[in-house]
Amino acid sequence: MKQKLESQRLLALFVAGCLLLNYPLIALWNREALLWGLPLFPLALFVLWALLIAALAWLMERRPD
Repeated sequence: MKQKLESQRLLALFVAGCLLLNYPLIALWNREALLWGLPLFPLALFVLWALLIAALAWLMERRPD
């Protein structure tokens, strides 16, 4: 049962990553703007990518209840 739940969570994270890094949503960040002196688009890509990696690490390193 636990293995099935973990697989479902990983699949959901994969789908969320595909949606977040797909054109319609990523186009929201494609603006000529600066945030802390950095262009918004590459910064948003890096932050989204880092958050997906952090979520994956959290899911994989959790201890079973």
